[in-house]
Parts: sequence; C-alpha cells; structure tokens
Amino acid sequence: MSDNNASLNWFRHAAPYINDLRGRTLVIAMPGDALEHGNFRNLVHDLALLASLGVRLVVVHGARAQVNRALAERGIENQFHGNTRVTDRETLEITKAAVGKLRFDIEAAFSQGLPDSPMARSALKVISGNFVTARPIGVLDGVDLRWTGSVRRMEVDTINRALEQGALVLLSPLGTSLTGELFNLNYLDLAAEAARALQAEKLVLFREPPQLLVDGEAVHELSIVQAEQVVSQVPSEALRCAIRACNAGTPRTHLLSYAQDGALVQELFRREGAGTMIYRDSYEVIRRARINDVGGILGLIRPLEKQGILVRRSREKLEAEIDHFTLVEVDGTPVACAALYPIQDEHGEMVAAELACVAIHPDFRGGGRGAKLLHHLERQAGVLGLQELYVLTTQTEHWFIEHGFTQVAVQDLPASRQSLYNIQRNSRVLRKPLAAQ
Repeated sequence: MSDNNASLNWFRHAAPYINDLRGRTLVIAMPGDALEHGNFRNLVHDLALLASLGVRLVVVHGARAQVNRALAERGIENQFHGNTRVTDRETLEITKAAVGKLRFDIEAAFSQGLPDSPMARSALKVISGNFVTARPIGVLDGVDLRWTGSVRRMEVDTINRALEQGALVLLSPLGTSLTGELFNLNYLDLAAEAARALQAEKLVLFREPPQLLVDGEAVHELSIVQAEQVVSQVPSEALRCAIRACNAGTPRTHLLSYAQDGALVQELFRREGAGTMIYRDSYEVIRRARINDVGGILGLIRPLEKQGILVRRSREKLEAEIDHFTLVEVDGTPVACAALYPIQDEHGEMVAAELACVAIHPDFRGGGRGAKLLHHLERQAGVLGLQELYVLTTQTEHWFIEHGFTQVAVQDLPASRQSLYNIQRNSRVLRKPLAAQ
C-alpha cells in the first residue's frame, strides 16, 4: 500500500509540471551513442508519454559514433579541426548512409505498438524532411572544412504545422543548400538553433554522464554566468551548447544521461530532477556607451579585428569616438556593440550616417540581438533627420541585405565619406533609405 501511495503522490505532485509543459515545445538532442544504448527503447517510451501529455516534441540526433565506425571499417582516417569534422566527398557519402539508416531506425522505434507495451495506442507519427537549409562553414584557420556546414535557415512554419498535428518532428544532422548540395551538420548546433527558432520552452541534451561534476561534486543547476565559469574548468561540448542556447533565448537547458532509465521524466516532473539544468535569468538593455565601456567594447571587437572583419581601432581612438557607440548589455556585461557616424554633405549638413564596428559576442549570436541593435540605431538616425544609412563590409554583406540594405557603388557614397574609402580593403558598400520619423 505504501508503494501505491508513493506512486499516487508522485503523480499528483507532477500535475503542475504537466500543466506547464502542455502545448509547449521541447527540443531533445541525443548523440549517435544514445541510439545504440540499451536504454534507448525506454527513452522512446518516455518521449511517447510526453507526446500523450500534449508536449510538442522535436528530436535531433547525431551520428558521430556511427560515422567514425564506418570510416574505420573502410580504412579512412577521421579528419577533425578542433571538434569539427572535415567532411570530404567520401566522408559525406558515408555520413549520408549512416544518417539515413539512423533516421529509419528511429522512425521504426516510434512506430512500435504492441498491446502489452508502453507504446500501445500511442499513434505517434514521426515527420522528417528537408526542414533545414545549410551553408558551408568554409575555411577556418586555413583548413577547408569542405562539406561541413552550419544552419542557414529552418522551415519554422512547416515544423510548427507538423507539431500542431501531434506529430514528432525528427531532425537529422544534414542540411540542404540552395544549390542542391548536402552539408554535414553538428547535431548540437542544430539542436540549439532549433530551440531558438522554434522558441522552445526547453532544450534537453543527452550525454552519458548524469550530472556535471565540479570538484567531484554533482551540480544540479547553474545560471548562465555560473555555467560560463564552470565550462572553463570542465570542458564539455554539451555545456557549451547549453550556454549558447540560453544566451539565444531558450529559458532552460537540461543535461541528462541517456544511460539512466527514466531520467527525462524525473527531470521534467520532479522538483529534484535527474541532471543539470542551465537557466536563463538575465536583464538585457540597449544603451549609449560611456567612457568606462571602452574595455568591454575592445573585448568584443578585437577578435573581429584579428580576423580582418573590422578595421583596427586603438584604445585612444575608441575613447575619442565613444559617444558614437551603442551597447547591448546583459546582466551588466556588454555583449554587442555598434557605432553610428553622421555623414555631412558638401554644405556641412548631416544627411546620412554610417553604421560601423558591429560586433556581437559569439555566445550571444542567433538571439536576434543584431537586428534589435540595428533597429535601435535606425531610430536614432531617424530622430536626427537623416535620410540614409550606409555600411561598408567585407564579410557580412548578406546579413545586411536581409535587413533591407542594397549594394551600391563606391561613387554613391556621400563625397565626404567617399574620400575616406580604403581601396586596399575593398569593402562592399550598402545603403538603406530611412523612413521619416
């Protein structure tokens, strides 16, 4: 009787969590190792249970273990740049075969429905497809990553329609390009982007260990600030992904063990949980920069200057021009900046402005902060009565085009700015008309 009471009490205490999650989107990421573990069948049952409770599920899977094994069987050497695979043509074909098999195995696992199993009458449908558009990462530190890519766009409306119909959406670590090519994706990056794009309530990252260990002690929850301190001591790709996701807007990210039976249900429906939760609880503002912000701005722009994306500025120059800068600040820390320089015509009147020195900390990209900052500066320029906004860029042309800029010739720059154009840098010039305020 005591066991029955314990089960009943547990179910009653889970009710608030069930109500909170009903109708919400969860992104579940699991590595290739998890798909071959003996506990995978139980994990499938738990996901089916969540679906029956009205949770919208997106499952992202990896395939590194399977690809590594297939390459070894063919005597092909694995090539990595850091933790990123270099995908040549032969590796891409092997990856396609491994991912295709895993995709069908996962669909089969969710299709079981024997009368005496937890999947009985679940009627859970799995939908997958070309939901992800990818682009090549290109050359990093002189290494051509070939057919290794990153997410360019996700078909959010199509995915949401499938979720509204009660289906589970399955995302595999391959993305199509506008040229009809396939690119190999990192499943953790794919999961973080899916959580951001779909405005997921939670991102769940499965790995083998149950909790993060810091100084030998299990850690059950961390704020973003704490997690950033921990990741320098405890290198973990899953933790880095969790930090990126939270910084991009996902409220909660959970690290769980795929080897622990029931870990997902315990984490979601019990107060004490079963893994490590990283939570987003930040205060974000956009404001004009002050002289004591120079150090923070330098921290943002120096890496981009070294890559040749931004023109190098000395500390003295930055201090002299600080009034032109605007910051995005999270919990008192600058995470993005940009400068607005008015441009005068031949009569000395301000008619346009140049947007320059746009920089976003890598951990805070993908959360729409660049667009918010741009909109804020456009409003600033409009209040000043300026008619046009210009930007000179060598590597981020497409982002500005997506936000309403069009490419123009150097000769289209106002004469006062045209005389300062650096021919050696060969920047593209883009222009955007500003609506009257």
